[in-house]
Amino acid sequence: MKYSYRIIVASPLGDLLVQGSKTHIQFLKFSDSISDCIGNGKADWFDACTGQLQQYFSGERHVFDLPIDAQGTEFQKRVWQALCHIDLGKVASYQQIAFIIGNVNAVRAVASANARNPIWLIIPCHRIIGSDRSLRGYAGGIVRKAQLLMREGLTVGCENLALVNEKTKLVLP
Repeated sequence: MKYSYRIIVASPLGDLLVQGSKTHIQFLKFSDSISDCIGNGKADWFDACTGQLQQYFSGERHVFDLPIDAQGTEFQKRVWQALCHIDLGKVASYQQIAFIIGNVNAVRAVASANARNPIWLIIPCHRIIGSDRSLRGYAGGIVRKAQLLMREGLTVGCENLALVNEKTKLVLP
């Protein structure tokens, strides 16, 4: 999808590419290779987005208040809405999200919708783990997922981040 407005926001975990319409964020992901950041001027959300992301990474913000417009199927949107209710410092399993959206047999579909989340961090897909507390996947990289969860106060059961993998478990209280 081609977006009219885009910015790059630096973070301690790498650059974030944020794109969307004049009024809404439609895409936010970590990007290790951003080559083109030319847009059509300044979107209404640029300043708020930059400020809130900086506040999140400095530990001053726990909830985002930004205009988003995630493009997806109705099922995906239901999953993404459920993800938005997982508070900072908390996690949920794919199975729990399937239960929340009213379809306990949709665990794999929930995992697929989670993987297709177009607006990382704001829709906190990194807070989804396996029912056995393992990190599972993250399109931004499993080490980055562990770093995000640790920034949010959770403990990862691996002292060396270089050894973190999808089977690494969270240490829950």
